[in-house]
Amino acid sequence: MKLLQSTKILCLACLTLFCFSTAIAQTLEQQIDEYLKAEYKANEPGVSFLIAKDGKPIYQKAFGMANLELNVPMATTNVFEIGSITKQFTAVAILMLEEQGKLKVEDDITKYIPDYPTQGKKITIHQLLNHTSGIKSYTSMASFMKNARTDMSPKELIDVFKNEPMDFDPGEQFLYNNSGYILLGYIIEVVSGETYADFIQKHIFDTLGMTSSSYGSMTNIVPNRASGYSESENGYQNAEYLSLTLPYAAGSLMSTTSDLLTWQNALNNYTLIKKASYEKAIHGSTLNNGEHITYGYGLGEENINGSTSIQHGGGIFGYTTMGIYFPQEKIFVSGLTNCDCKNITGVITAIAAMAIGKPFPNKKDAIKLSETDAKKWVGTYQFEGNVVRYVTFENGQLFSQREGSTKLEIYPMSKTNFIFDGGNTSYEFSESNGKKQAKFTNNGTSIIGNEIDKAPPVEKETITLSPEVLSQYTGKYELAPGMVMDVTTKENQIFVQLTGQPQFEIFAEKADTFFLKVVVAQLVFNRNTEGKVTGVTLNQGGRQMPAKKIE
Repeated sequence: MKLLQSTKILCLACLTLFCFSTAIAQTLEQQIDEYLKAEYKANEPGVSFLIAKDGKPIYQKAFGMANLELNVPMATTNVFEIGSITKQFTAVAILMLEEQGKLKVEDDITKYIPDYPTQGKKITIHQLLNHTSGIKSYTSMASFMKNARTDMSPKELIDVFKNEPMDFDPGEQFLYNNSGYILLGYIIEVVSGETYADFIQKHIFDTLGMTSSSYGSMTNIVPNRASGYSESENGYQNAEYLSLTLPYAAGSLMSTTSDLLTWQNALNNYTLIKKASYEKAIHGSTLNNGEHITYGYGLGEENINGSTSIQHGGGIFGYTTMGIYFPQEKIFVSGLTNCDCKNITGVITAIAAMAIGKPFPNKKDAIKLSETDAKKWVGTYQFEGNVVRYVTFENGQLFSQREGSTKLEIYPMSKTNFIFDGGNTSYEFSESNGKKQAKFTNNGTSIIGNEIDKAPPVEKETITLSPEVLSQYTGKYELAPGMVMDVTTKENQIFVQLTGQPQFEIFAEKADTFFLKVVVAQLVFNRNTEGKVTGVTLNQGGRQMPAKKIE
């Protein structure tokens, strides 16, 4: 009887624990559902989302549309271009070849590409992997958009950037660089004797059973492909065409959230590479001066509310993607979207914080401060790297503005703590010996800024122009071959959109002269003797870039 009674108590305890755990899980699921439904409307481009714990999915749903024209809802089986998440596959392929004794990451790249012009510098495979090579990134060159529709071989692609001046000496700085991963893809081909696409397919996708993953193609039939979109002032539009020979080993792979979980599990279990190799990839690296950088090989080590995370995102025409793994919590979070128009990194980071039980604060929970308490932190703060941020008070609210960027509202959570919209970026203000200090935290990583004596920039005054006048500026202006500025209007607003980039509103400071608020830039429209607009000059970063009106 006593044993029976103990058994009943044990069963009751287990049942109570089960119910409690289920309630917690349902609460988290409801929170995530609410968050994603708000971000990805049912009639807009959508998202496929997955959370896994101990290698197994605990949340997997899709929201929004996979195809707007055919009215097809998003599904968890949809396939996306994953953009720069490709880089971790390329990095692991290099490490596989290193373990096979076919190369070393310390090798000079000219061992495998003898005719590459290194301009007298030693550039190693390691420096390609961690973006410290100093080689010019071909996606930052004006010719990139000109070539966007052109199929190229890896050698032809390398020819595009190989003779460009170096941005800095190898190992001196970190600068995210797609050219480095093009060279890595070509090195894989030289060393293995296989094409990059075949190597990844055979030695990674087929080996792991990633049946929905492939090297991307704009011509092949890809079952369950989600169509890619961009956003304009008139709504959503099909993304610009991009030959997937161009992103190559830097961004041309396609996959699903389920396959990316298979991939993450393989990394965690050292299925393809040994633990020592994986450790090199995930724990960052150092510059020549010994300074630590968080980027390793195709992956970055970050901190989210005190928890270490291994992560990488991607952005490519029509798609944005993100994957985050927490090694201590053994939680993997992945989100793939079919629009290049939203901040997937912020969305994934916010939900990842929920998943590990460390959610970011929400602006809806902001408190009301007196004007005296809010104004206390008004000032100019200088951070490492000569980064300057201005904190200003307007219309009863505090704002933050990084020098050269746009002004953003910050919300008080206490008298000293303020968050940005989204909650993963914040200020913690303090005062010591009459000097103010600001701890700026982004995704758990903090830097300290000290108050300096520098006045905030004076905001330009705007004038109002009639819709009839604004319509005179509409049209397409060619800034460079393949790079066009599209100027459009809607009611009393005027917008500019550069090929392959988001659309931004511009503001008139005087007739024919407009400025942007998101960056420090000015547009001055030119007229002929008859008063007709014939071109525009973009003034930005000390450069004057004329563009002829082409339609």
